[in-house]
Amino acid sequence: MDIREILKRCDHTQLAVTATWADIKALIDDGVKYQTASVCIPPCYVKQAKEYANGGVAICTVIGFPNGYSTAEVKCAEAADAVQNGADEIDMVINVGDLKCGKYKEMLKEIKAVKEACAGKLLKVIVETCLLSDLEKMIATQIVAAAGADYIKTSTGFSKAGATFRDVEIFKEQIDRHHLDIKIKAAGGISSIADAEKFISLGADRLGTSRIVKIVKEEGLL
Repeated sequence: MDIREILKRCDHTQLAVTATWADIKALIDDGVKYQTASVCIPPCYVKQAKEYANGGVAICTVIGFPNGYSTAEVKCAEAADAVQNGADEIDMVINVGDLKCGKYKEMLKEIKAVKEACAGKLLKVIVETCLLSDLEKMIATQIVAAAGADYIKTSTGFSKAGATFRDVEIFKEQIDRHHLDIKIKAAGGISSIADAEKFISLGADRLGTSRIVKIVKEEGLL
């Protein structure tokens, strides 16, 4: 696959708690130069980032991150604030406990509410696959799609593990079997071009990673 096609699917990411504005500016510069799908950054930098990027790359941020156990009202407020500050895309974390104890209606309601708070901007829903059984991944895919989210996303990158090929296969199987209108984002631990190509071949439309741009720069691929 052409490296440019891979980069177009990358949410170039910097979510470290130590991230400075200088780090974010460098991320944006790379996102613009290498034409990534977006840059994914902490909420506190969204307003500055939107102004600095000046339309050169989409601005993505995270909500309820990384644990997902803040209330739905807080997540909605976070999403609304991010959109007001200029975010083009929102990546929210589900309440994993709701999923695990079968509170599916509450989970559905929360995602719907956050989607409404996004005011038409893209919503990606992180289900933290490393904490889920295969059955829970299947159920999550159906709920996230039913709630009207644009993407189901594997991982925060802050838990026990990131995306696996099997995670994406499970999502894709559910999407195809039930004709669900939702896309897939794989994130966390994508450390090589080969990984990126494999995730895309399995059905991932987006990749959350900082590594791909780094490889392109180090190896002079563009």
